[in-house]
Amino acid sequence: MRRSSWKFRILLGVAIVLFAYVNRCSNKEENPYTGRVQTIDMTTEEEIAIGLQSAPQMAREFGGLFPDRRSQALVDAVGNRLVQNSIARDTPYKFEFHLLADDRTVNAFALPGGQIFITQALFSRLNEGQLAGVLGHEIGHVIGRHSAERIADSNFWKTVTVGASVGADMGGVVAGIGQQTLLNNGRGDELESDELGVLLMIQAGYDPNELIRVMEILDEASGPNRVPEFQSTHPSPENRIERIRAAIDKYST
Repeated sequence: MRRSSWKFRILLGVAIVLFAYVNRCSNKEENPYTGRVQTIDMTTEEEIAIGLQSAPQMAREFGGLFPDRRSQALVDAVGNRLVQNSIARDTPYKFEFHLLADDRTVNAFALPGGQIFITQALFSRLNEGQLAGVLGHEIGHVIGRHSAERIADSNFWKTVTVGASVGADMGGVVAGIGQQTLLNNGRGDELESDELGVLLMIQAGYDPNELIRVMEILDEASGPNRVPEFQSTHPSPENRIERIRAAIDKYST
């Protein structure tokens, strides 16, 4: 490679990386519901659109929607009670709650913008208060804008990786750093959603201690082969229970 060409590649790579950092710094905003400063590069309307577009595919991956109307009605009633009697009511998101037919996978998750899912396998293990804990936690992910934050992080690291790859053979190293950052933030998201879940439960008149039982149920469902915390995107159940108790003390006073 000629020296001039090598210099151009270095300068181009540096320019791409600098662009990524400048763009990241210019997209910081304070979340009005958590008080945390986040890097977000999309609007709430775009979050809602992404969730609505992704919801049908997500449902198909878990066997479609559970056909029992009474069970779905309970999920709707608990979810809407949480939204209408908490800070979630004042957000721009359009919350919809879906009971999935999957009776083997113990899981619940939220898409950006307010599309929230729970599998029959998890639903069947819960009483109403515990269901409120699960749905409150997932509403917390939406209010916390965690998906939007992860998307912004992913876009940032992709751009940095491209710049590093152009300037030198460093793309894999930078990509690895990005992955670790996403994993660490993922644990923080779970803890923040647990705290928000406690707040929503209290505001809606549910016993927040039921969320502790949810953690125990999830721990039991994982069996003896649970992934160690340092290898997981989720904090350990013990750590989460400790933080939930602290949140209960915080919001009950």
